[in-house]
Amino acid sequence: MQDRFNTIAGWVLFSGIVALGASILSGKYFHADSHEGPETPGFFIEGVEEGGGGDAGPDLGTLLASGDAVAGEKVFAKCTACHTINQGGANGIGPNLFGVMGTPIGSHVPGFAYSSALADHGGNWSWENMDEWLKSPKGFASGTKMSFAGLGKAEDRANLMLYMETMGGAPAKPEPAAVEEPAAEGEPVDAEASAEAQLEVQEEAEAAAEAE
Repeated sequence: MQDRFNTIAGWVLFSGIVALGASILSGKYFHADSHEGPETPGFFIEGVEEGGGGDAGPDLGTLLASGDAVAGEKVFAKCTACHTINQGGANGIGPNLFGVMGTPIGSHVPGFAYSSALADHGGNWSWENMDEWLKSPKGFASGTKMSFAGLGKAEDRANLMLYMETMGGAPAKPEPAAVEEPAAEGEPVDAEASAEAQLEVQEEAEAAAEAE
């Protein structure tokens, strides 16, 4: 009876050891695999490259030629919390802007405490500089005290500058970029060069005729 009991106990103990060993081995196997991704991933969603693609839109000269100062006056409403633009208007958080177009950057109003980012910038408030400033003040003059984020629409900036022109004048506007007309089918792309080539051919033919 004792021998039978010992035999059963032995088998039970052996079975337990086998089960424990299998559990440890499987645990290690699956734990290691759980930290690894699939051999071939599905797909990645890539972000669009900043500034890439898309149409740059009309040039500044074209925008100004087709702009509207009245619409620009409405855009200026976003500026009135800090600026006045009427002649003789008081300074606010920002300086009075009457006649600012074309003046040296950072010194339009004598005695106003411009930030060093503007005072040391150099250059004048040309149409191009003002466009960049209105687009992103901090991008144009890093360290500026102006907290305005900027006007993202090029049309709004052009209209606003046209309104500023009516309030004290401005330098000459940039010319619209020339639009090249596509050549009609069968016409030479460079008419002047083609005419010169034809003249050379004619002169060579006449010289050959004289030689004969």
